[in-house]
Amino acid sequence: MPVSQRVAVLADSDTRWKWGALTARELVPGTPDPSGTGGHHLTGYLLRGRATPTARQLGEVGARVDRLTEVTCAGFLDELRRERYDVVVLALVGGAVQAVLHGVRALWPEPAARPVLVTGYVGVVYEKLADGLLLRHGADLVLANSRHDAQRFRAVYEGVGADAGAVTETALPFLGGAPYEGAGGGRARTVVFAAQPSVPESRADRTYLLARAAGHARAHPDREVLIKLRSRPGEHTTHLEELPYQRLADRLPGGLPANCRLVYGNMGEVLDRTDLLVTVSSTAALESLHRGIPTAVLTDLGVREALGNHHFTGSGCLASWDRLDAGLLPTGDPGWLAAQGVLADAGAFDAARARVAELAALPLLAPPDPYYTLTTAPGYLPGLLARHHLAPDGTPLPGSTRPAAGESRLRGWLRGRLREAARGAYRHGVQRVAPTIRRMGEL
Repeated sequence: MPVSQRVAVLADSDTRWKWGALTARELVPGTPDPSGTGGHHLTGYLLRGRATPTARQLGEVGARVDRLTEVTCAGFLDELRRERYDVVVLALVGGAVQAVLHGVRALWPEPAARPVLVTGYVGVVYEKLADGLLLRHGADLVLANSRHDAQRFRAVYEGVGADAGAVTETALPFLGGAPYEGAGGGRARTVVFAAQPSVPESRADRTYLLARAAGHARAHPDREVLIKLRSRPGEHTTHLEELPYQRLADRLPGGLPANCRLVYGNMGEVLDRTDLLVTVSSTAALESLHRGIPTAVLTDLGVREALGNHHFTGSGCLASWDRLDAGLLPTGDPGWLAAQGVLADAGAFDAARARVAELAALPLLAPPDPYYTLTTAPGYLPGLLARHHLAPDGTPLPGSTRPAAGESRLRGWLRGRLREAARGAYRHGVQRVAPTIRRMGEL
């Protein structure tokens, strides 16, 4: 590989930025780590949309970049045409990955010195397996976070007659941190409830979970109960949050007890002081289990696909608040943890790192070859590409790359005002209006 690599990450939300930036660091040795050291250049791009992260959300990840730019899909393709990147990590929802792959194919329809394209999933893959995978097909590497996922991914590709060679087993790049040493006496001193933006969805269910966390704190005055939130009011995440816990906490009868409070910040830092992690189905459970922290996946609302906690069947972690109130400290099943990549070590990225190095060293790479084409999916692909302002052949639609200067200023002003309106709507509790305002802001 060249002495100095140029790496780019395109992400569309806070968690995908976290996954993409840390994955880039793992795949290309020397890419700046969170401390800011490293010899390669890492450029960040944020795909413009409703979930574009704020500076605070980006700062929580800690991955330093040389440059950070907000772009459209067509604008990113224009950047790839003008800039020379060796590796590009697409930390995006499946449809956006597919759009970029077709856009790259349009840029380089013949073998060329193009960047190595890498994509994958932020965490647990528990829904839309075939849909999401086929939208990612065509990337040079499709990363699987565990042996279990790698087997499933290959089965999907082979089942539709697509090449499965891009599937590469790795691990979640944010697994790490100091191993848990125990609270002493077999008792949890700090309990963390890792809340999720959209699971569960209903007001009643979210209020129930909040009330149970507060109730646990009252029943155990010697414990500190932290409700770990992903975003502050007005910020957006990978998943839409219609009913922020901050607002529900303000309306909780009796309020939160003194030993129960809302917290923000880097999950790794919160886990440093956690003795029991409680969640419905957050990826934080995998981070917690990797460290050996007692981890509970709640069954109070059922074990259901809609909640995502069905993924944890066999883990040994399923439990209810009643059992936690009674003193249960669940431990993960070793076999399940191994199959799910939770016990991954420093060598988890070796195969992917070697594959990236091999491809980056080639003078020419063949154009991306997505499964979805105008032959395999003529009723699906054109509409998908059009949502990202690309023509059916992957070329940017007229005006999508470089709008007139006056139009650009107007759109920028309008987008900023609409974002502020959305945040104000959240602050004032207008939950049904805010999503509409955000969608307008994506024009």
